[in-house]
Amino acid sequence: MQGRIHSLESFGTVDGPGVRYVVFVQGCPMRCLYCHNPDTWEMNGGTLMDTDYILEQYERNKAFYADDGGLTVTGGEPLMQIDFLIELFEKAKAKDKIHTCIDSSGIAFNPNNPELMAKFDRLMKVTDLVMLDIKHIDPEIHVKLTSQHNDNILAFARYLSDKDVPVWIRHVVVPGYTDDEKYLYRLGYFIGELNNLKALDVLPYHTMGEVKYEKLGKEYALKGVPAMTMNEALELKKHILEGLKDRREGKPDRTLVE
Repeated sequence: MQGRIHSLESFGTVDGPGVRYVVFVQGCPMRCLYCHNPDTWEMNGGTLMDTDYILEQYERNKAFYADDGGLTVTGGEPLMQIDFLIELFEKAKAKDKIHTCIDSSGIAFNPNNPELMAKFDRLMKVTDLVMLDIKHIDPEIHVKLTSQHNDNILAFARYLSDKDVPVWIRHVVVPGYTDDEKYLYRLGYFIGELNNLKALDVLPYHTMGEVKYEKLGKEYALKGVPAMTMNEALELKKHILEGLKDRREGKPDRTLVE
């Protein structure tokens, strides 16, 4: 089976545990204002590659991934090509029991579609880790930020918890957009209900994607918004951790009782 691939990276170090072979798929329905890969949006772009070719490329450098690394599919949005992903991961497990990871926004999840849910169930059987990027916990702000609703994204997080698939939650903090203390706390309160949470990455907004927009002739919506430092992001992470702690201790959401 072929998938539409944007690019391949043989030595990824921020795309899951260890050193990873990273597959960037083409196509994404999200339009995040701070997206630094707008060149992956187009659904019909990229290069057609089959699963065997990708695994052959993995094998060439598998010594780098042997200890605690593996294969990560990111994008774009990997779950938009779920049939391709299923075949790739099933072959990866059958061949070398390769550690498999999906880096996703969860936007393609739909619990009201039985046929699709059967595919998700099949995929999760061969998925070792999901890195889930929750853009914003508030539904209205999420639409403004990404052009998409977040109900299925949050449902996907709960689904992963029910399936006991390990998850790393990622959240990008953007000055003036996703750095509100109240919503960070609510995000923490939400993920506090998940029993499969293995890590929480709070990532500072950067402006490196601005150049891509210029080259593509696209307007960059956040032009002039300053980059955030890692120290600033870590300070904001404390609010998420407060919400998580309160949820796990059975305390009420303090933002609703104030």
